[in-house]
This record gives sequence, C-alpha cells and structure tokens, in this order.
Amino acid sequence: MSKLITTANIDQPDDFYQLLTDMTLGLSDQQVCEANARLILLLCNHIGELPILQQAINTASAHLHP
Repeated sequence: MSKLITTANIDQPDDFYQLLTDMTLGLSDQQVCEANARLILLLCNHIGELPILQQAINTASAHLHP
C-alpha cells in the first residue's frame, strides 16, 4: 500500500500557486467552490488508490474535529 506524501513535493510550488490562484480570478464564491471541487475530483481520480485518498481525507479533516 502506498502512503500519502505530506511533505513538500510540488515541482515549482510558486508557479503552481499562481496557476491555482489564477484559476479563480473573476469567479464568484460559488464558482470558486465548483472549480475547487472539480480539481479535487480530478486529482483524486489521478491518485486512484482508496487507501491514499482515505489518508488524505483524514489528514485534511483532522483539525476540524475536536
């Protein structure tokens, strides 16, 4: 089983951040949420391994639960 990578691992992180923020320029809050949801689903599909996706969900939501 693969393990979720939680350390910095993005090639050209500044360029990626710019792409990510550019994606939302001129969009309403609702459109930003929809674009983010589509991006999340595309990346999840690319990962494709349920155990890794579960790790990502657990990690992302850990601070939300007391």
